Amino acid sequence: MSSFKRRSILMMAAGPLLLAGCGFTPVYGPNGSGHRLHGQIAVDAPEDSDGFELVRQLEYRLGQPGLPRYGLSLGLITTEEGVALTSDNRTTRREVIGTATYALRDLDSKAVVISGKVDSFTGYSTTGSTVSELAAARDARRRLMVILADLITNRLLARAGDLPA
Repeated sequence: MSSFKRRSILMMAAGPLLLAGCGFTPVYGPNGSGHRLHGQIAVDAPEDSDGFELVRQLEYRLGQPGLPRYGLSLGLITTEEGVALTSDNRTTRREVIGTATYALRDLDSKAVVISGKVDSFTGYSTTGSTVSELAAARDARRRLMVILADLITNRLLARAGDLPA
């Protein structure tokens, strides 16, 4: 057996032990901090269709609030840019770029406990019919909101351990 294979097998066997030794705890596992946020966040009402999709994705990931302890404010900016041109200067591909700022606040004290900014992009082709281009643009925006919701959720869950129990 080559030394590379032996090292790989050793690392696979030792990996969980190393993680356990460093204090790693799954967010939704026993004693994880994910329970502090699940179903505890009321997301502010959206202002447009992109915001609606972002809020929907966040509520899917973080749970519908029963008696929320936190409020989540969002700021969303999206832009579109042409990124691929033909020799006769026609755009064949567009990017949808999104930036979301967020602030998690304690509803009792009104203090902001976690805040941040995330950004990402998606793209779509403009070479089909008008109907297919509109559908592709709508789908690209929906995918962007899923990505932004995932980023926000991950950042909130990563910092959930810092919140009071």
